[in-house]
Amino acid sequence: MFETLEMAPPDAILGLNEAFKKDPNPEKINLSVGVYQNDEGKTLILNCVKQAERRLIDEESSKSYLGIDGLPEFGEQLRQLVFGPEHPIHAEERVVTLQTPGGTGALRVAADFVRRKFPQSSVWCSRPTWANHPSVFDAAGLPVKQYDYIDDSGTGFDFDAMIKSLTQIPGGNVVCLHACCHNPTGIDPTIEQWKQISQVVHDRKLLALVDYAYQGFGDGLVEDSRGLYELCSLNREMLLCTSFSKNFGLYGERVGGLTIIAETSDAVQAALSHAKKCVRVNYSNPPKHGAAIVSTILADKKLRLQWESEVAEMRTRINGVRQQFADTMKGKAPAHDFSFITAQRGMFSFSGLSPLQVDELRQKHAIYIVGSGRINIAGITSANIDRLCNAIASVL
Repeated sequence: MFETLEMAPPDAILGLNEAFKKDPNPEKINLSVGVYQNDEGKTLILNCVKQAERRLIDEESSKSYLGIDGLPEFGEQLRQLVFGPEHPIHAEERVVTLQTPGGTGALRVAADFVRRKFPQSSVWCSRPTWANHPSVFDAAGLPVKQYDYIDDSGTGFDFDAMIKSLTQIPGGNVVCLHACCHNPTGIDPTIEQWKQISQVVHDRKLLALVDYAYQGFGDGLVEDSRGLYELCSLNREMLLCTSFSKNFGLYGERVGGLTIIAETSDAVQAALSHAKKCVRVNYSNPPKHGAAIVSTILADKKLRLQWESEVAEMRTRINGVRQQFADTMKGKAPAHDFSFITAQRGMFSFSGLSPLQVDELRQKHAIYIVGSGRINIAGITSANIDRLCNAIASVL
């Protein structure tokens, strides 16, 4: 049977990473894969994570299966982190969380849940969105459509076009929104714009599916949730997909969560029961170690403060690199304005580079960037920024 198969095309992003690894150029630069790196180009384990793991090794007494929805304390800590301890959603008991294998796992469970219980629904993604969003939703059997997001320059937000698109989506459909640090553009709505988005979602009777993969990487742990708060103020049903790969550096542990918000406690428990059925026929129950790390850190005051400090350090570095890149490009290519990079947030930015320019950077300079022009800001270091900017200036 396998003799009839042809090679599948490589993943648009992970395939680039493989090509980068094989490139013999000692000065090659990888700005494609979404992994945080320090100024030495390394993805280190957070100090708070190391301490939590030592504690777990000393205290853990069993490697038994978790329940279908994972560690209960993980779900509680996730909700406290995202919404804050005082949010009325906690007392109303209309919110539940399933621990999932990463944010991608949360997206797939959410998609399976929608497809099974609301088969008439389509899911609408921003144009552009994370490259894996359409693939995950399509694999679950959901029709995928797009709403406008980026402007004609490829570097700014076309809010009016977004609102116009959203107002044309039929009720009962799902709209995929990025809570902060929009991937791949780095362009986020303002709080006033979030209020209008929330109103349209409410008025059109749409279900918001919010991807929250970068809490703390934008403007702060609380600040990055403000768009989500605006959505919750009007919309009492929601699916929230959270990832702890970036802000805890737990990429290989695959730690995420699907949080379901409903109108009543009875409704949310019913939704949970169906989501758990989706989990059972997929991976049955989630892995324990990564979620235990997150729960341990968030429940311990000292470790929590240390984690917040380490997240702030990563955020400060990313925003500092944005400014440094814009300043350096001003000197290398004064006819081209890259100041928009400083207004974007998170690890990613749409650089405005064309596919042809991206290809030239790879072929002539061993600089690897996604074909759309998306760059991972965290991949820029003190050692490579001058060479990077010289190369970009040469292809503009």
